[in-house]
Amino acid sequence: MFRIRLLKAFALFALVAAGVTAAEDKKGSIAGIGPTGEIKKAHSDFKFTEGPTSDAEGNAYFTDIPNEKIHKIDAAGKLSVFREKSNFANGLMVNAKGEIVACEMNGAIVAISADSKERRVITDKYEDKRYNAPNDLVLDAAGGVYFTDPAFRAPMPLPQGKTCVYYAAADGKVTRLIDDLPNPNGVRLSPDEKTLYVFPSGQKEMMSYPVEGPGKIGKGKVFCALAQAKEGGNGGGDGAAVDSKGNIYITSATGLQVFDKDGKALGTIKFPEQPSNATFGGKDLKTLIVTARTSVYTCPMEVVGHRYPGK
Repeated sequence: MFRIRLLKAFALFALVAAGVTAAEDKKGSIAGIGPTGEIKKAHSDFKFTEGPTSDAEGNAYFTDIPNEKIHKIDAAGKLSVFREKSNFANGLMVNAKGEIVACEMNGAIVAISADSKERRVITDKYEDKRYNAPNDLVLDAAGGVYFTDPAFRAPMPLPQGKTCVYYAAADGKVTRLIDDLPNPNGVRLSPDEKTLYVFPSGQKEMMSYPVEGPGKIGKGKVFCALAQAKEGGNGGGDGAAVDSKGNIYITSATGLQVFDKDGKALGTIKFPEQPSNATFGGKDLKTLIVTARTSVYTCPMEVVGHRYPGK
């Protein structure tokens, strides 16, 4: 009996060491979460896809950064170009007005009208200096925008002198919130907007901060540490999605690593290409839309996603 228990314990240890949790089956499906079916390549032949977001009508949007385009996938799956000359747009999110709020890596946070014809600058400077290269964003219920400003595609020396996280309030005031992370990349809020998550690319530790009010955060702490593609690595995260349960889906070199709201690893969802960012879409918010290098993938989920801004 002791020998059998020992063998079972060893087997469980081997699974954990391989990056597979007890909640994750051999196909990569996580209990109560998904995927519930096949991961499909929706569209391909892009240079580098990023920034997926969706609207209430079931349309999805994403960026192809090197080609300076924002693409739209309608509810029927048809692909079109939403906007040309995007100023190297990266992260996207749809606001309450139906505008596409975009991080332009040329140095601005902008809102693009639903018909793609109008571009409104939300902020393009902090203390009279352009931003480095805004990367990702999340909208809150107060009408503000949290966004990251790492060094990727930025002029050198860095216009801001360091890599930071900012908050642009609805009234136009911009506050620098975080300035001590190596290339803060992805950023998300918990569904109740009481926690701000920041996913640096320069370290394996992902961070969380208590939100004391719109644009006001407390002291940060390590939310989780990402599993590494190579032993001893320190690779960080990129983008992320959040579901209605508060689970966090962080893109990384190993795939889409899923954590619960307490930072417990639940499993990893693998894709044919390394994912860069993710969002929930479809009218029922049960389709995970993932940008991964040259392609966009979809997979059906059991859990319902969270739509920003939270109400």
